[in-house]
Amino acid sequence: MEQQTTLSNRVAIVTGGSKGIGLATAAALHQAGASVMICGRSTDALRDAVATLGEGAPVATVKADLGQPEQAEAVVRATVEQLGGLDILINNAGVGRFGSVSDLSVADWQEVIGTNLSGVFYCSRAAVPLMKARGGGWIINVSSLAGKHPFAGGGAYCASKAGLNAFTESLMQDVRRDGIRVSVVLPGSVNTHFGGDGPDPAADWKLTPDDVAQVIVDLLAHEPRSLPSRVEIRPSSPPR
Repeated sequence: MEQQTTLSNRVAIVTGGSKGIGLATAAALHQAGASVMICGRSTDALRDAVATLGEGAPVATVKADLGQPEQAEAVVRATVEQLGGLDILINNAGVGRFGSVSDLSVADWQEVIGTNLSGVFYCSRAAVPLMKARGGGWIINVSSLAGKHPFAGGGAYCASKAGLNAFTESLMQDVRRDGIRVSVVLPGSVNTHFGGDGPDPAADWKLTPDDVAQVIVDLLAHEPRSLPSRVEIRPSSPPR
């Protein structure tokens, strides 16, 4: 993917950064010169992610469950300690548990809401004071078109993304005058490991993780006067 944005001397966190959209975003930020903290749940996947990014600006990792507020705060704290600050927060970590409301367990509901919505709150709440002290920053939340278009069996997931969309807009209003820009990116179908399986070679009509990463890096290139606060990206030619 061709890179135009220069992010030298910038520090970024990418949650859920060891696979899929998160890994593609971490790689794009790193290629543009940013130091990157990758957060994830698997030590092996985090190690592989570091190898994927290769040489260049510093890369660090931290294993965390962002549904736990103290672990989310530890991610932000570790970033400042290891990389020297925080300028960009990409809230990408997400899980999907699907089934009808009557069949969905309470544990599955809590995991989805805890990661996809509460985790974004915990990370953002910890990051905002640091960004204010540095004179500004960017928070970009990766949502989904499912937050606008609910579907059967998606009660928890769709609710989490609809809540994330609303949370993002409120946060944007809270901090826009502090030099902190906040945006939400809503992808449609992306060919990733998200469903538990690997990318499907037959689903080449879907977006790739690099497509979403490009949108995120393009947002960071906007002049300070500009705030594209909501971006939707979908496959250009899905099956009929």
